Amino acid sequence: MTEVPPVETPEDHARHNARMKRLSAAREKMMARRTLERGLLIVHTGNGKGKSSSAFGMAIRSIGWGMNVAILQYVKGKWETGERNFFEANPDLAIFEVMGEGFTWDTQDRARDIAAARAAWERSKDMILDPAYDFVILDELNIVLRDDTLPVAEIVMFMKDRPLTKHVCITGRDAKPELLAIADLVTDFTEVRHPFHAGFMAQKGVEY
Repeated sequence: MTEVPPVETPEDHARHNARMKRLSAAREKMMARRTLERGLLIVHTGNGKGKSSSAFGMAIRSIGWGMNVAILQYVKGKWETGERNFFEANPDLAIFEVMGEGFTWDTQDRARDIAAARAAWERSKDMILDPAYDFVILDELNIVLRDDTLPVAEIVMFMKDRPLTKHVCITGRDAKPELLAIADLVTDFTEVRHPFHAGFMAQKGVEY
């Protein structure tokens, strides 16, 4: 049997409107204290899916505001991905560079992994220091740091002294505590359920 919702009365509406008025006043007071505006250091980490996807969403949002975006991928070097296809087909929207050699279990060559990570990091620094870019995404830099392919102390020192005129977003699971400590915005993506564990292969448009 379908439960019939209670009928709202004019008194109910009046109480609701009064609550919303108090909420609006409290929010205006809170927002009045938020006066800082500068480039943020953003970290997306955790075992759940969506870290890079969220960063690319922010890239689209920034492009919508006429901002210049640069994206550098550290790991997915050999993959054909939807985002790579999109940005390569639309090079006027953003700078999209792939400098990874693939996952370490694919390369099986630590010296090569270190060299690729170093080259990507040097290019990342150029992007961050370049005043032409407003938003820089370093996709899966956290994976490189987790594997100690680059020294986290070097990255942290640079990020502390970075220009504060742009946003920088770093993605990848297992973010180092040293990086989390200096970030302005940290999101931990938690896995609740993933189709891979039920035998599904990676799906185009969802995972790559």
